[in-house]
Amino acid sequence: MPVTTSLKQDTKKIAPLSPRELNVHHFGGEGQMPMADFHHLFHINRIEDVSKKIRFPLQPHRKTVYDFLFLTEGHTIRSKGLHQYEFSGNTFFFLPALQISTHEYLSPDAKGFFCHFDGMIFNKLFPNTPFYEEFSFWHFSGDPLVQISDSLQQPVLNILNRLLTEYEPTQSLNTNLITAYLLTLFTELSLVRKARGPMAQNAAVRVTEKYKNLLSQHIYQTHKVTEYASMLAVTPDHLNKCVKATIGKTSQELLADMIVLEAKVLLRQTPLSISEIAFKFSETNPSDFTRFFKAKTGLTPKEFRQQAD
Repeated sequence: MPVTTSLKQDTKKIAPLSPRELNVHHFGGEGQMPMADFHHLFHINRIEDVSKKIRFPLQPHRKTVYDFLFLTEGHTIRSKGLHQYEFSGNTFFFLPALQISTHEYLSPDAKGFFCHFDGMIFNKLFPNTPFYEEFSFWHFSGDPLVQISDSLQQPVLNILNRLLTEYEPTQSLNTNLITAYLLTLFTELSLVRKARGPMAQNAAVRVTEKYKNLLSQHIYQTHKVTEYASMLAVTPDHLNKCVKATIGKTSQELLADMIVLEAKVLLRQTPLSISEIAFKFSETNPSDFTRFFKAKTGLTPKEFRQQAD
């Protein structure tokens, strides 16, 4: 499903990282990649060319662009909201714009491609309907992983290498050609997704996944488990049993995890005071928020902000 209006409004206030800011976030002040003038519209690189310069783990962040990662070798751990994914070769990971993410680990032998782009390059082809609605792996609450067969690897690599060829030596960007290649790639992968069919899940897993997605979308407006249970049309006790059976945490603990994740983004990406951040998630005394944050992370909000700086 697409990003909700309320979340769009809140994330605009959070000031998601632009591609240039992402360059600093990924590589620090000294190891940044050289960027073309159109870097904010489209970028692609081979993972093995830059991975040793990246400072893992990357802290939670939001960005203005869509991105995907394709591994041909090695393995990695990356998150989308509260969902963490560990995957290896022949696998794509898709992250929509404005979705909170961390990147915990990338193995030294990892190879493949990383790409980001601004959704506006699709405006000519999809003037009335956002492009991501056509492809479930781009949905805000969709499964971001697509694993391909060995037989499809070479056709996929052909497209990615053509995108790289279009990007590297040019001083301007042919957005029509770039968009055509991306659309071809996404269509191929959408066929893979449809052929695979929906993954079987028991009732507890389905409720837990829906709860995680609701937390990602409503954490700035809704801070009580009872209200989320109402959205899911289940009792708070049933929600808690589902979450506990699925991930070994209570529904309240998962809510707390989401608050901490969002607070980290606010501490890193905004100039908001700690008191202002505290009141985004609770009307209690900011000192209570500080104790809560330290209990969950081992650092006070001030210490976390200083460490990030």
